[in-house]
Formats: sequence, structure tokens, C-alpha cells
Amino acid sequence: MFRIWILVCALQQQTIKEEEIALIGYMTLVVIMLLFMVIVFFIAFQRRKSKLLLDNFKQQQEFDEEISRTQSEIQEQTLKHVGWELHDNVGQLLAYASMQLNMLGTKVPEDVKGKVQETTDIVKDSLKEVRALSKSLNNDVLLNMGFEESITNELNRLKRMKFSLAELEIKGDKREFSDKKHEIILFRILQEFFSNSVKYSEADQLKVILDYQTDILTITATDDGKGFDVASAEKGSGLINMKSRAELIDADLEITSQPNHGVKLTIHYPI
Repeated sequence: MFRIWILVCALQQQTIKEEEIALIGYMTLVVIMLLFMVIVFFIAFQRRKSKLLLDNFKQQQEFDEEISRTQSEIQEQTLKHVGWELHDNVGQLLAYASMQLNMLGTKVPEDVKGKVQETTDIVKDSLKEVRALSKSLNNDVLLNMGFEESITNELNRLKRMKFSLAELEIKGDKREFSDKKHEIILFRILQEFFSNSVKYSEADQLKVILDYQTDILTITATDDGKGFDVASAEKGSGLINMKSRAELIDADLEITSQPNHGVKLTIHYPI
């Protein structure tokens, strides 16, 4: 009888141990499942957070691009309006003044005719400059002229105004632009560069190179002026305008310069 009791107690203890082991195993499984759920939740949360941040970044980027595009369109409309005013109003007034001076030249004494003729020539040159400037400001005219001719027209105008040399060099076979509006943007970038050369560089020569390659157009513009410190000028509106315009057409833009060594503008535009 005693042996039976001992055997029963042993069986009961074994059963309790098995239950404890099963309970421990169950609790371990629960803990592992909880940890797994926490890890899955954390990963999902991080992915969701990353997606939200990426979406916000894309929205901000699209917003910035839209602002830049809108500003560019407003500037183009303003330039176009100014171009019309120069051509239609100022140009007509200068043409009328030239005609009047020609008529006056036939009626003045001989000793005054030289001065009248000199004034007439100045008015005619002014009329030519106004017409050339009006072309460079009107994007419709620029599109009709074409990219290369527009640059040539601008360089010729600058040569008459200030520079002893202003030339365009073309390398490779000319390629058509996938978007004609990109011609205007690239021309405006060059125009900004020319404007800075006129105002600040004290340069005597300008040169533009269009290098047509297989899938990239490399544009290089240089002057031989006094140059500047690029780091100190990066916050200037001119450089910011050029870079923001380049970003609109997925072009890479770089300005390099050193004091007394001129300025070089390089644009890589994917054709």
C-alpha cells in the first residue's frame, strides 16, 4: 500500500512538472509572439513614417518646382511685354526721330550738316540696338529664330555695346530639342551670365561653345574679366536664378572662377 502511495505521488509530481514545462513553453511562445508583433509593428511604423516623409519631400519638391516654373513664366511674360514695348513704342519713336533728322539734314546750313548726320547715325544705331534687344526679350521671336541664332544675335549686340570679341563656336552635329521651351530657359541662363559679365566682370571678350554629343549638349560660356570668389557669390540672386532654371530642365550647371582669371559657366543638358 505504501508503495502505491509513493507511486501515485511520483506520478502527480511528474504531471505537475509537465504542466510547469508546458506553462513555461506557452508563456515563452506568448512572449515570442508579442516580440514578433512589436517588431512587425515597429517595421510597419518605420515604413509608414518613411513613406510619409518621402511623400512630404516629393510634395515640397513639386511645390518648389511649380513655384520656380511659375516665376519663370511670369518673368518670360514680363520680358515679352517689355520686348513689345521696345519694338512697338520706343522703336517707332526712334524711327520717327531718324526720319525727321533726315529731313532736317537737307535744310540746315553746310556747317551744321555734319552734326545732324552724326546725330542721325546715333539714332539709327540706337534703333538697331532697341530692335536687337526686343528680339532677345521676346520668347516667341527667340523660338522662331532658333537657339543658335538667338545666341549669335545677343553676342553681336554685346559686341557692339562693350566687347571687342563675342563669338559662338559650335561642335558636333546639331540636335533638336525635345522641348522647345528648354531653348528659352538655356538662353535665359546664358543671358544672365552675359548680363553679369557686362555689369561686373570688366571683361573684354566673351565666348560660347555649344558641344553637341550623343545624348548631352555641353554649353560653355567664358569671359576674360576680373572674376570673383564663387563661394561668396553663391547666395546672389543671379546665380540662384541660373541654378533654379537649370533644375527645371534637369540640367547640371557649374560656375567656376578665380579673382583675375575670368568666369566660366558650364551646363550639361540631356538631349
